[in-house]
Amino acid sequence: MERNLDFDTIINRKDTLSLKYDFAERRGYPADVLPLWVADMDFKTSSYVIDALHDAAEHGVYGYSETQTPYYNVVKDYYNTHFNYDFGEREMVKTPGVVFAIAVAIKALTQKGDAIIIQQPVYYPFSEVIVDNDRKLIDNTLVYNEEERRYYIDFNDFEQKIIENNVKMFLLCNPHNPVSRVWSKDELTKLGEICLKHNVLVVSDEIHNDFTFVGKHHIFASLKPEFEQITITCTSPSKTFNLAGLQTAHIFIKNATIRRKFCHEYNASGYSQLNVMGLVATIAAYKFGNEWFNGVFNYIKSNVEFIKNYVETHLPKIKMITHEATYLVWLDFRELGFTAAELDDIIVNKLKLWLDSGKIFGKSGEGFQRINAACPRKILEEALGRIKKCFF
Repeated sequence: MERNLDFDTIINRKDTLSLKYDFAERRGYPADVLPLWVADMDFKTSSYVIDALHDAAEHGVYGYSETQTPYYNVVKDYYNTHFNYDFGEREMVKTPGVVFAIAVAIKALTQKGDAIIIQQPVYYPFSEVIVDNDRKLIDNTLVYNEEERRYYIDFNDFEQKIIENNVKMFLLCNPHNPVSRVWSKDELTKLGEICLKHNVLVVSDEIHNDFTFVGKHHIFASLKPEFEQITITCTSPSKTFNLAGLQTAHIFIKNATIRRKFCHEYNASGYSQLNVMGLVATIAAYKFGNEWFNGVFNYIKSNVEFIKNYVETHLPKIKMITHEATYLVWLDFRELGFTAAELDDIIVNKLKLWLDSGKIFGKSGEGFQRINAACPRKILEEALGRIKKCFF
């Protein structure tokens, strides 16, 4: 029986090597800042995962570890059940993370100076991994509909920029972080057709796929057989089961030529087997973690609704973007009239809150802030209360 279904209790994460809680001063923030930034949860994971890790720890031998067909079957069964998606054992590549896999794909399948297109505001490591690998960043900026508080894709701009810049690769965020869009089947198909037409490879980051609150998550590669042949699909149990520190990801690559190039570059990095704890946790999570996930899903859903109601009731000049997916909420502060730098300074140094500033997601994110809803309700109440007290 699942034991970890209490999501209200605040767990002290300080002095646990936590990136979220232990590195404020090192990163230039006040020591007493309240962190709601990086995308991990403040909840204990499934008790089944913890029990499996205890057993592995007590074994006492932590040698090189590798997986065989039973591990593949666990991952395959999970994706068959939740997304009706199938893949062969050779078509799944294990990596220590999604961003690592994106970097490998960029190195393996593009050349220095090649153009890679993204859709800002978007998960900021997309930009970093492009620029740091000496590729050219092209932005197909998402269009924000003020009335609907919802983002859309400018398909004409997408295709035009591909043509003008001879774009070689598209980094797709599906569902989209930070604007929380669940891309529809039609939207994804239109993107895919443009990429097929212009020989653009697609790296689809689908790490937040399980946290879809509105509509249905569509695995991009599953929509057409032709899409499978141009796509690297990046997934992980890390967001779903709060296992980010165990660094395990599953990359699905149907095209044998693309997979061979990807694996060659992966091997050239010097990385080989994943850590045993990540593998053990993945098996337990995918086999036995459903009850825990249903609990945390519903809790986070109620947290998102709480934020929405609080903003509408108490923060009249702040707007919450229509929330469809992920546990990361996108807030629009622009009506307050501050520059992005002024807003950041107030939030950090006056409110003592550590959020993710919208500007790191691209210029179109300036004036916005990303807040993590995967925490006990009392933490959200405290954070939103500070905003209310300061601005209203």
